[in-house]
Amino acid sequence: MPYHWGRYRGLADMLKRPPLSGHVMNNVFFDTCVYHQPGIDLLFEVIDIDNILFGSEMVGAVRGIDPETGHYFDDTKRYLDALDLPEPEREKVFSGNIRRVYPRLDAILKAQGR
Repeated sequence: MPYHWGRYRGLADMLKRPPLSGHVMNNVFFDTCVYHQPGIDLLFEVIDIDNILFGSEMVGAVRGIDPETGHYFDDTKRYLDALDLPEPEREKVFSGNIRRVYPRLDAILKAQGR
């Protein structure tokens, strides 16, 4: 999706829709199950930090080791660690955004003291 952002902006303009920043970004969220650093880099360059949710797959779509890197394809946390995000942004991606998007989960975690 991030690499099509210009297309979506153009379509919204052509169809006389509101700008994507206020129209789409209030309702669409993106996870980090991208499986390679250039994709993660683009995601964080194009998509607002408030719309990115950490995604990790215990048994992902690709269950193997990348022969180019020697790491499991679905080990997504290492891509985020390579971004060197400031702590407030890391907190948003790893938990804050998820708790905001899923308020019932947030309530359960709060009830458990987390």
